[in-house]
Amino acid sequence: MREKGNDMADSKLAVPQLAAVEINGMTRSSLLLRGALAAGAVYGAGAISPFVGKALAQSDGDVEVLNFALTLEFLEAEFYVKGQSLKLGSDAMALAQEFGGHEQEHVDALTSTIKDLGGTPAAKPTFKFPIKDEESFLDLAQTLEDTGVSAYNGAAPSIQSTDVLAAAGSIVQIEARHAAAIRLLTEQNPAPDAFDKALEMQAVLSAVKPLIKA
Repeated sequence: MREKGNDMADSKLAVPQLAAVEINGMTRSSLLLRGALAAGAVYGAGAISPFVGKALAQSDGDVEVLNFALTLEFLEAEFYVKGQSLKLGSDAMALAQEFGGHEQEHVDALTSTIKDLGGTPAAKPTFKFPIKDEESFLDLAQTLEDTGVSAYNGAAPSIQSTDVLAAAGSIVQIEARHAAAIRLLTEQNPAPDAFDKALEMQAVLSAVKPLIKA
């Protein structure tokens, strides 16, 4: 996701783990997801919603929005598969298995919906995650779930069908519960804020641009 030789040091990033996630794919959905993760890397999860909202504002319809959601779910499902290959404690392993199953169900549901709408589901990109142990796994898991919530919130205004909006709403609720469960496991406040933080779109775009690899 990040350009080699970029002069923005990780120490200056709000969430350097997101900048280290690699997404290899050239579809619009994968490029949009790279931008969303870059926004989160610079300013945190609160930056993802306005970035996604701006990017999808001129979308060609629900299929494009759903393909972005599908690409995000591909990432999350693959992340939990990777997590299960690590030496995790019993609680963390149970979480990886259960949440991984949820994310795969999201992939299947979104794929089916896109086909029902006459669209072509996005191809699955390849991913690389900066995780090596339980601590790094749980840290990135929480970050990715927060990312998912913010991304769905940003995409929602672009959805035209009330049925599709309801389906997306049912998924984003689960992503939020995942994030809360991970925080409980790591002894953090499961709901630290009453509202997501709002950010100015131009500031987000300016900071994200050097982090997105074409």
